[in-house]
Amino acid sequence: MIEYIKGTIDELTPTQAIVEAGGVGYQLFISLNTYSFLQGRKEGKLFVHEAVRQDQGTALYGFASKQERDIFLLLIGVSGIGGQTARMILSAFTPAELATCISNEDARTLKSVKGIGPKAAGRIIVELKDKMVQGLWGDGTPSATSTPLGVNKELVDEAVAALSALGFPPAPTHKVVMSIVQSTPDATVETIIKQALKML
Repeated sequence: MIEYIKGTIDELTPTQAIVEAGGVGYQLFISLNTYSFLQGRKEGKLFVHEAVRQDQGTALYGFASKQERDIFLLLIGVSGIGGQTARMILSAFTPAELATCISNEDARTLKSVKGIGPKAAGRIIVELKDKMVQGLWGDGTPSATSTPLGVNKELVDEAVAALSALGFPPAPTHKVVMSIVQSTPDATVETIIKQALKML
């Protein structure tokens, strides 16, 4: 079992990172929180969860901290919540925001994430509310300041590509992203994706 991978960041997008360690390039699926943490870094260390999928073999999920990985594991432990949905939840909310949603039993906010319906939101709240502890849901996830991209076209393309990789159709996604960029010209790609996740 892989605990973590530390090496050179060969490629980085809002949905995945390619980390080269020991001459091997590892593809890791990541959240926006981890993407934000890795931006601008040439090397990184990602904590790993290996998910065995019957149709596509083993998928590696990478996290900037053990805390984020622990939250991911709690989420996929909820009936009906898979790795893709858990990653989208961690992309839409910071750990602190998610903790607030669950502690306040705010199902409406949880339902803003694609794939989370009323029943799933209810299960997340019921099953995880009593499992929240300060060390896990506090400030354990590394923070990072996103740097706004200078070219709007690049900004739009990157946001649309990331959302498409998460399963959203390109045409309506592009429309939503464009509206966000036009209303908030200085928004970072991370901010755009988070807003789009709540609008699509």
